Amino acid sequence: MSADPRLIVALDVPTRAEAERLVRSVDDAVSFYKIGLQLFATDGMALARDLKAAGKSVFLDWKLHDIGATVEKAAAAVVASGACDLLTVHAEPQVLAAAVRGRGSHPTARILGVTVLTSLDDAALAEIGYGLSVTALVERRIRQVVDSGADGVVASPHEAAMARRIGGPNFLVVTPGVRPAGAAMDDQARAATPADALRAGASHLVVGRPVTAAADPRAAALALGAEMSQVPA
Repeated sequence: MSADPRLIVALDVPTRAEAERLVRSVDDAVSFYKIGLQLFATDGMALARDLKAAGKSVFLDWKLHDIGATVEKAAAAVVASGACDLLTVHAEPQVLAAAVRGRGSHPTARILGVTVLTSLDDAALAEIGYGLSVTALVERRIRQVVDSGADGVVASPHEAAMARRIGGPNFLVVTPGVRPAGAAMDDQARAATPADALRAGASHLVVGRPVTAAADPRAAALALGAEMSQVPA
């Protein structure tokens, strides 16, 4: 079975050596990897370049958030490196517009707006100070992503259908918080199974511990791919 390009495995480990071990352990079962803030703080860019050189796809989940000028320059630098296919920024109008300017006309780098982190629920948003529910805030941010000209969103499986409806057929809907049936939810408050997330409208699924913490990561990735194959691309 070939790797399903809709499956993104999260390399959420502290060192490049551990990340490379995970990549070897899944072998040909995975073609797309997420590099988050843990590896960003060590050797993330170098790893991203090496993965791209090996023919893999790379999702830099760095959630850029700063004044527009800074985000524009950071996005331009990341895109110029050739080290990513997907790059996240927080889905706020100024940030989104800056990232799109920084990306320019690069043919492969895509900008994703992070709507609401999947660890948050309505009570958590109220504690932060938002007067909107998760659903209402996600909807507002999806529309802001569309208006900015960015390429898609990161949203939980529970909001994937809404993102697909608002964004249209070519909009990217990248969903973390995906857990195979029977798996622990860990720190994800809004999770779903892979097949359910794809049926709801997800274009890509981000999976971490169900693969990386498995006794046999390659077998776990293949099992996920088999479940995802129930929903054609």
